[in-house]
Amino acid sequence: MVRNAFGVPLPLLPLCLLLLLCVMNGAVAADEQHVSPDARHTFERDVRPILKTWCLDCHGAAEQLEGGLDLRLRRFLVRGGDSGPAVVPGKTDDSYLLERVRSGEMPPGEKKLPAASLAVLEQWIEAGAPTARAEPETLAAGVAITEEERAFWSFQPIRRPAVPAVEPAAQVHSPIDAFLLQRMAPSGLSFSPEADRRTLIRRASLDLLGLPPSKADVERFLADESPEAYEALIDRLLQSPHYGERWARHWLDVAGYADSEGYTNADADRPWAWQYRDYVIRALNADKPFDQFLIEQLAGDELVPPPQGDLTAEQIERLTATGFLRMAADGTGSGASDDAARNQTIADTLKIVSTSLLGLSVGCAQCHDHRYDPIPHRDYYQLRAVFEPALNWKQWRTPQQRLVSLYTAADRQRAAEVEAEANAIAAEKNEKQRQYLADALTAELAKFDESLRGALRAAYEAPADQRTDEQQALLKMHPSVNISAGTLYQYNQQAADELKKYDERIAEVRRKKPAEQFLRVLNEVPGQVPETRIFHRGELNQPLEVVGPAALSITAPPGERWEIAAKADELPTTGRRLAYARWLTSGRHPLVARVLVNRVWLHHFGRGIVGTPSDFGVLGQRPTHPELLDWLAAEFMEQGWSLKKLHKRIMTSTAYRQSAAADPGKLALDPDNSLYWKWPVQRLDAEVVRDGILAASGALSDRMFGPPVAVQPDDAGQVVVPGEDTRRSIYIQVKRTQPLAVLQSFDAPVMETNCERRASSTVATQALMLMNSEFMLQQARRMAQRVEREGAASTAAADEHAGLLDRAWQLAFCREIGESERRAAEEFLARQVEQIRAGGNLPPDTSPELLALTCLCQVLLSSNEFLYVD
Repeated sequence: MVRNAFGVPLPLLPLCLLLLLCVMNGAVAADEQHVSPDARHTFERDVRPILKTWCLDCHGAAEQLEGGLDLRLRRFLVRGGDSGPAVVPGKTDDSYLLERVRSGEMPPGEKKLPAASLAVLEQWIEAGAPTARAEPETLAAGVAITEEERAFWSFQPIRRPAVPAVEPAAQVHSPIDAFLLQRMAPSGLSFSPEADRRTLIRRASLDLLGLPPSKADVERFLADESPEAYEALIDRLLQSPHYGERWARHWLDVAGYADSEGYTNADADRPWAWQYRDYVIRALNADKPFDQFLIEQLAGDELVPPPQGDLTAEQIERLTATGFLRMAADGTGSGASDDAARNQTIADTLKIVSTSLLGLSVGCAQCHDHRYDPIPHRDYYQLRAVFEPALNWKQWRTPQQRLVSLYTAADRQRAAEVEAEANAIAAEKNEKQRQYLADALTAELAKFDESLRGALRAAYEAPADQRTDEQQALLKMHPSVNISAGTLYQYNQQAADELKKYDERIAEVRRKKPAEQFLRVLNEVPGQVPETRIFHRGELNQPLEVVGPAALSITAPPGERWEIAAKADELPTTGRRLAYARWLTSGRHPLVARVLVNRVWLHHFGRGIVGTPSDFGVLGQRPTHPELLDWLAAEFMEQGWSLKKLHKRIMTSTAYRQSAAADPGKLALDPDNSLYWKWPVQRLDAEVVRDGILAASGALSDRMFGPPVAVQPDDAGQVVVPGEDTRRSIYIQVKRTQPLAVLQSFDAPVMETNCERRASSTVATQALMLMNSEFMLQQARRMAQRVEREGAASTAAADEHAGLLDRAWQLAFCREIGESERRAAEEFLARQVEQIRAGGNLPPDTSPELLALTCLCQVLLSSNEFLYVD
C-alpha cells in the first residue's frame, strides 16, 4: 500500500488531509528552492562566508560532522542535525542556529561572532533564507570553492584594459597617468607641477641606487637641456652596478635572506648564503627576465643536468639560485633534529613562496580549510607535495649535508699535491718526535731504581687500551714517566721548539691549497619520491590520505585543476618544482604578475596599489586602481618580464615626476593622497640611511660581492660592525639574533621568516642613535674632514666658511645652501667654536673649528631633509 512521508497509508486519510499534505509538500519543495538572486542577503554571497569562517571547520569540512549538522548548503541548515533544524526560514526566534550564537555557546572558544555578522544571519533568515541560485543536488566531500569566491578580483585572469582618454591631456606622459587621472576626475583633482631637477635626480638616485647622486652627476643632469635629459638619467641609473645592490635588498626581504640558521638559540652561521645574495644582485643588474629569475630560484637544479665532474658556470648560477628555497630558518644542523623542526622549515619555505609570489597566506590552510580565502586544507598539502621531494622530512638532510662543493678536478689535484707535500714534512716530524720522546723516556727512567726501569718502560710502551691493571697503577704512581708530545717541553724545550717549527712548515704548505667554496642549494636525491599526506589539523603525527602535487585550485579556471605529474619522465628528479615554476610564469596565472608589479609600485611610491602586498585575499586591502594594476601586470609580461623596463615606465610618468608640495585645496579633497595627486614623501630605508651617511663622509667602499661583513656586540651590548669596514649595508651579515643596531633602529627587519612589508616608524631610539652612536660620530667627523679638504679650494679669503658650507650642503642634500641657512650655519659654527675654546680638553689632532664643523655635519645627517626623499 502506498504510504506518505509520515508512513501513514494514504487510503485511510480524509481527502482534505491529503490535500493539506500535498500543499505542505509543495511548500517544502518551494522552500528548498527559495532562489532570489536580487535579495539583500543570499546564502552564497553573504551567509556562507560567515559560516566558513566560524563554523564549517566542525560542520562541513571534516568527514565526521559535529552534532550531525552540515552547514555547507542552505537546505542542509533547514534539514538540521541531531538537535533539529538549524534554520527555520522566516522565523528568527525558532532558528536554533541563532539561539546558540546569541547565547554565546557557538562558536566555541573566546572569539565570538561579530555583531555585524550576526545581523546578516538574522536578516537573511527573516527574509526567508534566500539563495542566489538553485543548489546542487550532490556535494563532494569537504568545502568546495563557490562561484562567489572565484569571482573575487585577484583570481580573475589578467587582461590588459584599454587606456582611458582623460583631461588634462598635457599631464599624460604615460598610460599610468591616464589611469590615475581617470580616478582623480570625479574629485576635481589633477597632478601637481613637476619637481625641480635637483629634487628629481636625488629622488631617482635614492630610489634606484639607494645612494645620493654625486656632485658631478647633479651638474651633468642640470647642464643637459635636451627634452630627453630625464629619460637619459634614468637609463644611466639603471646601468649602474649599484642598481642591483639596492633592488636586491627589496627581493631579499621577501625571500627571508639571512646569514644564520635561526630556530635555535645557537643561531648557527650560514657561511655560504652570500652566494645567493650575489646571484640576486647580478641577476637584477643583468635585467634577467623575471620569469626566468623565478624559475631558476624555484627549480634551478632541475634546469641543468646532475653535476658530474666540474660544474659549469651555468650549473653554478642555477644551483645558486635555489638558495631562495633555503632561506627559511633551519635549526636541524644546530641542535634541533626532531620531526617538528624539519616540518617547520618546510612550512616556513611555503610561507616564503606564497607570500612573495602568490600574495596569499596559504599557511592558514595548514590545519584546516582557509577560513577566508578559497584554499582548501587539501590544497595546502598538494602544494607541499611540489616541494617535498627536495624537503623530505623522513630522509632529512641538514644544512651541512646539502652543500655542493665548487672544487674542480684541478683544485682536487692541486690539493692532493699540497697534502702530499705536507704529509712528507709530517712524516719527518713524526720520526723526530718519536726519537725525542724515546730519548726523554730513557733520561727519565735513569732517575728510577734499576729494578723499576723495565716495568715502567713496558707499561709506557704498551698501548693504552691494552695495559694491565698493574701497569696502569704503576704509571699513576710515577706520573713523570707519562711523557707525550704535549709534555715534551718539560723534558726537552729545544726539541719541543724544533717540532713546533715543523707544525708551522706544515701549516704554511697547507695554505697553498685552493680554498674550497660551497653553494647552499635545494635539490632532490634522484630516486627518492616521498609520499605527501594530509596532516589532520596540521599535526604531523596524525597523517591522513596521500595527495599528489598540484597548484592551488583557485588559480586554475573553473572546472580545471592544474595538477603536476608525480615524476617527470625526462628528468632524473621528479620535476615537480620546475613544472610548478613554469605554471607560475606562464602568463595565465592570475596572481604572480599582479603581486610582482604591486611590489615594484610599493617601492617606488611608498605604498602598493594593493596596500597589503602579501595578501591579495579577502582580508587584504582592495586595489585602489585595479585597472592600472592589471595594465602594469600585462605590460610587464608583454615586455619580456623586464624589471628595468617597468622601472622606466613608472619613473617617466607624470605621477612619479611631480612635486611633493601639498596644495591645501587638494589636501582637503584627498588628505591621504590616495589618488596620487602629489609625490608621497618617504622615509629612507635603514640601509639607505647608513649608506647615505657613509657616502656623505666619503668612507663608503665600492667593493661588491663576497662573504658578509661580520657583526658583533660592542661593550654596551649594541650590535655593530667592528673595525673600519665600510661596505654597503647589503653586505653586512644578517644574523637573526644579532641585528645591526643602526639598521634595526630604522626598521630593518629581523628575519624570523621573511619580511612582507617594512614598517616606517618614528621613535626616540632613532634620534638617540643619530646623536650618540659611535658610527654616527665617526662619520660626522669624516664628513667634516672631507668638507674641509674639498671646500677649502673654493673658499675666498674674505669668507672662510662659504666653500665649506657649500660643500656640506651638496654632500648632505644635493643642493645649494640658501642664504638664511648660510647665516644660521655661520652663527652656529661661531658659537660652537667659542664654546669649545672655552671648554678646552680637545681630543688629539682636533681643532675647535673641525670639532664645530663635525657638530654641524652631524646635524645635517640627522635632519629630516637627509632622512626623507621628496
